Amino acid sequence: ASRPRVAKSPRPIDRAMLETLLATCGDDLRGLRDRAILMLGFGSGGRRRSEITNLYREDIDSEAYASKGLIWIRLLETKTTDKANAPRLPLKGRAARAVMGWIAASETTAGPLFRPISQSGRALPRKLAPDAIRVILRHRLRCAGLPEDHATPHGLRAGFLTQAALDGAPLAAAMKLSLHRSAVQAQRYYADVEIEDNPATNLLG
Repeated sequence: ASRPRVAKSPRPIDRAMLETLLATCGDDLRGLRDRAILMLGFGSGGRRRSEITNLYREDIDSEAYASKGLIWIRLLETKTTDKANAPRLPLKGRAARAVMGWIAASETTAGPLFRPISQSGRALPRKLAPDAIRVILRHRLRCAGLPEDHATPHGLRAGFLTQAALDGAPLAAAMKLSLHRSAVQAQRYYADVEIEDNPATNLLG
């Protein structure tokens, strides 16, 4: 008998849930930062907490931003890669704009990309704590009128793959962004999408 699957997150943060959370982010520094974190975390393939908090301004290549609305994110170390093979991931559209908006507003020219915000509303010159993404997510869930434990940071990763499956993106394409080494692991999210939502059920319209 196959063993039951255990979900890592209470629920995936799919596009609809992400929009609900983004709607709670205002135009103050904290709102700009949280919007950029959520959008980068989801839009670049479902990043892990540590991958987000370990980003530096130097890891964001914005050369093509003015012409193409595109930035490139260098991930120095992930669970499956190391510095020598640092992957570069594209981020486009609204997500790229959110990250560039935060960089401009926080006047971050070098050093940690995402920073704590002081009580007086300034960006502090240090990295976020390892647990910061969880704290930020809980805050945004509260602001959206949802229970704090409605989703966890892993929900961004699960949500990216779930949404990719719902939108009919090929698994291989989604994995290029999520950096899952094992297709079996990534396939689980695709398997979790209800068969009725499978794009292949619409072939005859």
